[in-house]
Amino acid sequence: MARVIAIANQKGGVGKTTTAVNLAASMAATKRKVLLIDLDPQGNATMGSGVDKYSDVATIYDLLIEETPIKEVICTDTSGEYDLISANGDVTAAEVKLMELFAREVRLRNAIESIQDDYEFIFIDCPPSLNMLTVNAMAAADSVMVPMQCEYYALEGLTALMDTITQLSKLVNPELQIEGILRTMYDPRNRLANDVSEQLKQHFGEKVYRTVIPRNVRLAEAPSFGAPAMYYDRASSGAKAYLALAGEMLRRQEKQAAAVA
Repeated sequence: MARVIAIANQKGGVGKTTTAVNLAASMAATKRKVLLIDLDPQGNATMGSGVDKYSDVATIYDLLIEETPIKEVICTDTSGEYDLISANGDVTAAEVKLMELFAREVRLRNAIESIQDDYEFIFIDCPPSLNMLTVNAMAAADSVMVPMQCEYYALEGLTALMDTITQLSKLVNPELQIEGILRTMYDPRNRLANDVSEQLKQHFGEKVYRTVIPRNVRLAEAPSFGAPAMYYDRASSGAKAYLALAGEMLRRQEKQAAAVA
């Protein structure tokens, strides 16, 4: 059964979509069956996966609002070798229409139940705000991955996000937990970045991934070519970092499974 991981941070510009696309591609490269769900009306994860958000491809709007069967919404032709449920500007309307619907918080969870056995990982790229779409992601997820820059304002935002996750776990998903904290756009020459990184490790311990994502121009360029970094420039430090992150996550999963056994 798939592990469902929401990639979320209420602060924008921290690398959520970059992480969603490149982690999905890296997991797919390890021969895992992966689904990426784009929940952001900007549709950046869709475009970064080589799918035109302006085409008449079915989107997350059709799944949540029109109740189109999920297998009719999944796009299997992406540049990252993973499956995708896309998003575009229509998803903005879904935020409003969800408020009028029954069981509005769990529509995504109910929709993906029938395909969870088809995948090993389902990643959800959340919008940079706490709205009904994010609540749906948190209700559907087993855990939340938090990408963040090592700077002061990001640290403040992380505190707010942790409070939000705690509240949502009480309201819609008692099983929800923190998957891990991912340091993105990291520059080891920056003293503040190192200080914040140390604070994170002291406070969150093993929840902070050992893998860090560096500032890397190839990661920034890849979306304009409609491809994850590993298919744009496999030798880049950004592509290597996301492959390392996928490996670290798989090792953690094996360790947890062994502990339970």
